Amino acid sequence: MVKVYTIASGKGGTGKTTVSVNLGTMLAQLGKETYLMDADIGMANVGLLLGLQDVPVTLHEVLAGTATINDAIYNGPGGLKVIPSGISLQGFQQADPEKIRDVMGELVKHCEFLLIDAPAGISKDGVVPLAVADEVILVVNPELSSIVDALKTKILTEVVGGHVLGCIINRVDQEKTDVITKKMEKVLGVTVIGIIPEDANIRRASSAKTPIVIKFPASPASKAIKRIASDLAGVAYTEEKAQAVREGFIDRFSRVLFKKKTGK
Repeated sequence: MVKVYTIASGKGGTGKTTVSVNLGTMLAQLGKETYLMDADIGMANVGLLLGLQDVPVTLHEVLAGTATINDAIYNGPGGLKVIPSGISLQGFQQADPEKIRDVMGELVKHCEFLLIDAPAGISKDGVVPLAVADEVILVVNPELSSIVDALKTKILTEVVGGHVLGCIINRVDQEKTDVITKKMEKVLGVTVIGIIPEDANIRRASSAKTPIVIKFPASPASKAIKRIASDLAGVAYTEEKAQAVREGFIDRFSRVLFKKKTGK
């Protein structure tokens, strides 16, 4: 059964796109056929984070009717399939956000998970992703302005017939997680499905155009994202399983070769 999640936030700068990219990458590494679509057709960032900003065909062309969705699907990290949006103003002007429904109809034929990175804030372009997903996940920072805007997004989602699964609190001081969780659930009226701590490695991974779950798999933020992905995928999270996911072919080959040579 295909699950479609829209990743949304009430304001820009919460780390929504970074969460989307890493969550999608982790789901793919868990063996789930996962697609990530950048529906922020005005201020697209998924392609920039993954080094796909110069690809010839993007969601802009698909929504403008000049290309098919198959032309805009690219191989991302960890087996993730990525549909980036364009960064040109002309492409944005020609794109019709209402066609996202049709695009989704094609994508869900091929995947187990479809993540939609929605535009931040409340706008016409952002309404469709909130309405068409099975569930919406809010990304919120532990600060008043972010919480207030997330609440507005939750209300808008309900108005257009969508459903909020819960929220991910991003950039959290690790010593305050319990207090923040209780306050956030009380104010937003939704379940906190994960907490991602403040982690300097996120910026380093972004600079390398690589998801942190691949670049720094043992970092605090990576471990938090792996737990969230495991919950969404219905897979029990353990450190042993996380280690198995971290190991690539070269790691496994080297380990097996070492055992053969040493007999251990």
